[in-house]
Amino acid sequence: MTEPTASTTGGGLSLQWQMLAGFVIGLSLGLAAYLAAPGAPWVDGVTSYVTGPIGQVFLRLLFMLIIPLLVSALIVGIAEMGELSALRRVGLRTLVYTLIVSTIGVIISLAVVNLLRPGDGVDPAQARAMLADAGAGAQAILSRGADAPNGIQAVLAIVPDNVIAAMADNDILAVMFFALVFGIGLMLVRTPHSMVLLHAMEGLFEVSMRLIGLVIRLAPIAIACFMFNLAAQFGWELLIRLSAYVGVVLLALAIQMFGIYPLLLAFLARRSPLRWFGAAHEAMLMAFSTASSNATLPTAIRVAEDNLHLPRRIARFVLTIGATANQNGTAMFEGITVLFLAQFFGVDLTLSQQFMVMLVCILGGIGTAGVPAGSLPVVALILGMVGVPPEGIGLVLGVDRFLDMCRTALNVTGDLVAATVIAAGEKEPPVPAGEFDPTAPDRLL
Repeated sequence: MTEPTASTTGGGLSLQWQMLAGFVIGLSLGLAAYLAAPGAPWVDGVTSYVTGPIGQVFLRLLFMLIIPLLVSALIVGIAEMGELSALRRVGLRTLVYTLIVSTIGVIISLAVVNLLRPGDGVDPAQARAMLADAGAGAQAILSRGADAPNGIQAVLAIVPDNVIAAMADNDILAVMFFALVFGIGLMLVRTPHSMVLLHAMEGLFEVSMRLIGLVIRLAPIAIACFMFNLAAQFGWELLIRLSAYVGVVLLALAIQMFGIYPLLLAFLARRSPLRWFGAAHEAMLMAFSTASSNATLPTAIRVAEDNLHLPRRIARFVLTIGATANQNGTAMFEGITVLFLAQFFGVDLTLSQQFMVMLVCILGGIGTAGVPAGSLPVVALILGMVGVPPEGIGLVLGVDRFLDMCRTALNVTGDLVAATVIAAGEKEPPVPAGEFDPTAPDRLL
């Protein structure tokens, strides 16, 4: 599975710059309307009959493709972890490690956003007006969120009794549970027929990813429409909330990068965190500059083998899988974004709803497509699950390029940490006397 880099059109601006331009244009026009004609009938007409419908079409296209995209990505990602029998044990350890570390990251994210609450402070009357202006689609989402099961019923609902019905109801957590179990089944069964099925899933992923890529090209126009609606409603308060949101995302990513990862290196891999980060900095800088895990993969493999002295078979396996399946930064970003927008729109999420958000984000770190703004469909769908207007994603997309660079650096660093930890638990053939052992761990400082 590949992660295409940002596309350009005829030598023009890249998609990320187009999205930023749409953000600035929509924000500027919305602020101008907010200052010059607050509450004017023509503003309501524009939001109701022009910008609102355009944004809704964009969201509907995403929702149309999200189920086949996530199902195929998650099934293939899990199945490929055990594609070679010699590496099946390594694949299982990689899967368990990925789920545990992603859980830690998402818990940190939810704790930080609940503690600092960057979305609070918006006038409740304005928030209610925004919800009312969202129309029947948002109201249906709100009522669906209110009818969501709680407590033990929410846990039981994770296991679907009819996966087709779960897909029809956009029950993303149940669908992802099915995909997880199905992927494990493909990992365990290696027959000619099962390989045909795996190849079919890969084909479904490639087609879905291509279509999502085409839809994402419409994002600059949709972002401009989203930002006009939001800025015309909330004015300067929007900029204040947005800067607080960026700060919370960076804080959570920093805790994972400089708090959790050093602990994993020190206690599980028996490596010096300072020396490790010094050896891995080239891959981290490459990830930050390209905002692409797969574009950084060749550099990450070279750094793992030459600088970190990891066994080739483990480094290449874990890093190749991790470029798609071990996305801690993406999972953390999705969790923070959902809770921030819930706070912004005044939607109080129960503990069971936040637990569901956490599970979807953890699985989304495995199943999120590697396309520009690939986490966008997952965020939009989670918002719909918990009763937050999905068009709120327009609020964060203008700053997504910078945050994408930061979370990609965390993703790639997490892949290298995973390879280091997995390698530390594997027994390599002994090195003949007198030869240098490149896999020997550094001594702790």
